[in-house]
Amino acid sequence: MISYETMHGEIKVSNEYFTKLIGRAATSCFGVAGMVPTGKMQFLRSLLGQKKLSTGVVVTGDINSINIELHIIVLYGMNISAIAQSIMHKVKYTVEEATGITVDKVTIMVDGVKD
Repeated sequence: MISYETMHGEIKVSNEYFTKLIGRAATSCFGVAGMVPTGKMQFLRSLLGQKKLSTGVVVTGDINSINIELHIIVLYGMNISAIAQSIMHKVKYTVEEATGITVDKVTIMVDGVKD
């Protein structure tokens, strides 16, 4: 959770908000077939059929800047470099526009290819 003080009071932004925002932005990009679970809990949820937008997203940082790591599956035959660039730009823009927090780095991990 990232929290900071303003002249009007304290603002708290949960990790769940970040991961859902980022997951929605990433999965809307052309060529992304899905997200890959990153932790044990995400993996168990995926086995049980619970698909969440937050799957495959890891966010670290503070109010000054955040780092984002995405684990994705791409469609077969797509240009992975172009997909990664598209995701990086869209995620960075979406997060900065919605929260005002600077995105320092977006790391894309391609964990699979779907036919």
